[in-house]
Amino acid sequence: MKKTRSLYHGHRFPGVVISCAVRWYFRFNLSLRDIEELLLERGVVVTYETIRCWCDKFGAGFAQRAKMARRKPGSTWHLDEMFITLRGEPYLLWRAVDEHGAELDILVQKRRDKAAAKRFFKWVLRSTPVPRKIVTDQLRSYPAAKAEIPELANVRHVFVKAAARLNTRAENSHQPTRERERRMRGFRDRKRTQQFLSC
Repeated sequence: MKKTRSLYHGHRFPGVVISCAVRWYFRFNLSLRDIEELLLERGVVVTYETIRCWCDKFGAGFAQRAKMARRKPGSTWHLDEMFITLRGEPYLLWRAVDEHGAELDILVQKRRDKAAAKRFFKWVLRSTPVPRKIVTDQLRSYPAAKAEIPELANVRHVFVKAAARLNTRAENSHQPTRERERRMRGFRDRKRTQQFLSC
């Protein structure tokens, strides 16, 4: 019988320490130096740069396994976008959550037009089944892009007034991102921001 190689093969620290550090970083509002300090209190001497490498290497895999373990996504999508600043430039963070508040997917893009909305719909459809209903604010890019995607053309589309804050599922899901952005004193790179927020 062939033995499978451990996910942590070749690393100096055991898998328990690595997975604990990565989970703390993505789950709680902690910096890499905070995690370095927490591990030091437990007798593990490791630098924050090593923790960053662990997060880059294992974060996406952990997020994928966590998504597979949670319940099946709901049949209603709540979509919203928010502005984030990357090195002084405004970008849009597009986010989709289901009716239970579970995040389906995110995408960082420069624009807010029909092409960007279409790209986001396709991005979410990669990992999520076709919804029964889509709830958005009154941004005109959503219905224009939805009409061009065959899978979504017949899906019911509900608009809510942004001022009324009725689309609370998507609005509330932005709060952890805002807290993390403040903690990290802003995001820097588009690719790394996409990778970090996806985890």
